Formats: sequence, structure tokens, C-alpha cells
Amino acid sequence: MKYISTRANAPELNFEQAMLTGLARDGGLYVPESFPTFSSDEIADMAGQSYEEIAFRVMRPYIGDTFTDTEFKDIIARAYAGFGHAARAPLVQLAPNHFLLELFHGPTLAFKDFAMQLIGQLFQAALGRSGDRVTIVGATSGDTGSAAIEAFRGLDNVDVFILFPHGRVSDVQRRQMTTPADDNVHAIAVDGDFDDCQAAVKDMFNDFEFRDAVGLAGVNSINWARVLAQVVYYFSSAVSLGAPHRTIDFTVPTGNFGDIFAGYVAKRMGLPIGKLVVATNQNDILHRAISGKGYIKQGVTPSISPSMDIQVSSNFERALFDAYDRDGAAVTQLMDELKAEGGFTISQGALQRLQDVFTSGRCSEDETSRTITEQFAATGEVLCPHSAVGVKVAEEHQDAQVPMITLATAHPAKFPDAVEQAVHQRPALPERMKNLFDLPERVTRVENDLAAIQTLIKEGRRG
Repeated sequence: MKYISTRANAPELNFEQAMLTGLARDGGLYVPESFPTFSSDEIADMAGQSYEEIAFRVMRPYIGDTFTDTEFKDIIARAYAGFGHAARAPLVQLAPNHFLLELFHGPTLAFKDFAMQLIGQLFQAALGRSGDRVTIVGATSGDTGSAAIEAFRGLDNVDVFILFPHGRVSDVQRRQMTTPADDNVHAIAVDGDFDDCQAAVKDMFNDFEFRDAVGLAGVNSINWARVLAQVVYYFSSAVSLGAPHRTIDFTVPTGNFGDIFAGYVAKRMGLPIGKLVVATNQNDILHRAISGKGYIKQGVTPSISPSMDIQVSSNFERALFDAYDRDGAAVTQLMDELKAEGGFTISQGALQRLQDVFTSGRCSEDETSRTITEQFAATGEVLCPHSAVGVKVAEEHQDAQVPMITLATAHPAKFPDAVEQAVHQRPALPERMKNLFDLPERVTRVENDLAAIQTLIKEGRRG
């Protein structure tokens, strides 16, 4: 299996190289040169298997000879051993044919743990045998950062620097990043929004002198291994509801498009997915783009679902690459227009290809709060604001004859203020995190300036 850049001007890489590289040197994102497919019988054989067994089957075709079967199975086992639910990603029924996929039973209570715990083990195995050191730099709108710090803290060959927008993450999200005491992890509060943090990370990757000097690696959802890990729970949940013998719809609350792109990959691999519904909050650039209104930045408005407060959705580039028939030059032109002009128009042919796969909806702040209230009253289920966005949009797109799975992306205790306002009780953190607010914080605040951020990283690295 080889990996190619969405901008078609970077070397082809194998899985290990693509994982450790993150962003291609032409600024593009790595994708597999082709998508392996499963037969109906192969998908049906996944029924009744453990999450780890399904993970091995789904991901194995993409790994090539990077790891042996035994090595890869051990990596998967270690990745999910710390999850707080035996099913790893359990389904809960909300209404007839509407199911919630709980993706918040990992160490940091968010869906990012599924990918980050795996990629931490993959990095450790690869670096352990090569002896190389890397500096991981990531941007987060709240959950990626804590998941990355948890996955890589204490590792000898890795230094981790996570950029997050100062004052724009929840207190729980911030403390999950700032309270680990390990000297190889660093939380950096940037005076700006998530798009500023993400732009700084991309600029560092495109500064080849800096990139090579510090051994830069990325674990944002630009990293293909992150997307690959998320493909698994589409298979595990769909099979539990009768796939491949019936079609399953999915609704995904998303800002950076990685989680729903994983659903697209699952569909390309043969999973019988009907609708893939993109659910956005008031920062609705993805909804507008899929609705045919162009991909035009309009600024970020802070919300009660802060992990979705994004205007530059990195993984949308992967979807555009396929929508434009894998024309790297066309994608490069679009990304140049986005950077220079703040947006671009999607050609009619490419838009039709996107709309053949994705549909979308938008949820306002009031609708988000009301959905939390209504679901608690009807089912007793307490939703985080992001999951509530998904549930509301899913209800608008549900076909009564087709099971709908909405991805619940975070534990409600990560956003206690918004949840308490909606249900009049404060969601409690799990027992293992009960002292989170008693721990000292380690955080560096920095202006939104690339040179200042790069200096922090150079001076903060070990060795």
C-alpha cells in the first residue's frame, strides 16, 4: 500500500513514512493510492467479534509490511486496554431506529482517543526500533490536544507541543492538557482561534529548515493514521445493527471533517452506508459548501460546542481530492485560493460527487441546548453539546426505514456549564478524573506569531 499527496507533488510513501511525516512536503495530505474493499461475507464475519478483532481486520490492508500481524495485534490491544467500556464503542438507542454511538469511554473522554491511543502505540513501536526522535506539534479546538498528550506523555523519543486557542476551550479540556506533569508534553495557549493554531502548524510543516531541524511530526487529523483508526467504529457499529444485510445511515458532528471522512472511507471499503450527514454548529462552512454555496470563510463565532468552531476544515481537502477525480493540480489551486482569497467555488461536477455521498445540516445555539434538554427528558441520556448538534441534525435527515447512528463525540462532563444550563444538573467527571481541578497547571501563553511559537518549541525540546 502506497500513499500519495492530495496535491500530487510529493514522494509516494509507505504507511510508516506517511504516519511519521503527517503533512506532505507539498502541503497536501496523504491518502492511500486505492481503497481496499471487503466482500459482504467478509463484513458479515465481523459480527460478534471484539472491537480489537474488527480493528485488526479493517486496518490491516493499509499497514503493508510496517508491522507483522502479531506486532499490529499487540499494538491494538495496548491502545484500547485503558478504555472504560468493554465494548469500547457501545451503541445506545435514543428512539426507533436512531442510535447513539458512544465514543467517549477513552482516557480523555472524547472520540479522539480511538485514534490517538492507537497512533501513540504505533509511533512508540516505530521509533523504538529506529531510535529516531520526533517533535510532535498539533493544534486543537479542545479534544485532540488532551488525547495527544495522554497518548504520548512520558515517552522517551517524543516531545509534544499542543497549540490551543486561549479562552476558547472548556475548563475541563484545558486542564486535561495543562495538568500532566511529564516533561515531554507542553500546552501552548495561543492568542487567536483554532484556525490560527492550525495555520501555525501547517506553516511549521512548510518551513522545511525548521521541520527538519526539530524532526517535526504531526498527529492532527491531517495524519492518515488518525483517519484510519476512526474507520473502525463505522464497521463495528454498522455490523452490530445488521450490516451488510441492511443499509446504515450515519450523522457526524464535525468541524475538521476527519471523523466523517472516515465514514466515507468505510463506504469506499464496501460498508453499506446510505447517508453520511455532516452536522455543523453555527460555524457552518461545511454545511454551506455541501449545500452548493461555496467554501467561503466567514469568521469563527465562539459557541457552546467549541470543538467545532472551525472555518478551515483540513480533511475536506481529502474529500475534494476524490471529488476532483484525484487531480492534485486542481486541489492545489483551490487551496491557494482559500489562502489568498478566503474561499473558493466548487465546480459543478465536483459538487455533485460530494452531494452523492454527503448531505448536511446546521444546528443553532438555542437548538443545541434544547436538544440536550429534550433528550434528557425523553431518554435520560445526557448529551454533550457536540453530540446534541449531531442528534438534532440526524432527526431532520432520518429515514424511518433505515437505522441512523449518530456519533456521540465527547462525554458531557467535558462541557459542564452548557450541559448544566440545559438539564439543571452538573455532569460529574468519572472517578478517575475527580481530582482534575486540584492539580497545578503548566501552560505557556503566546501571541499568534509563528516565530514566537517556533522559538518556544526549539527551546522546550529535550536533547
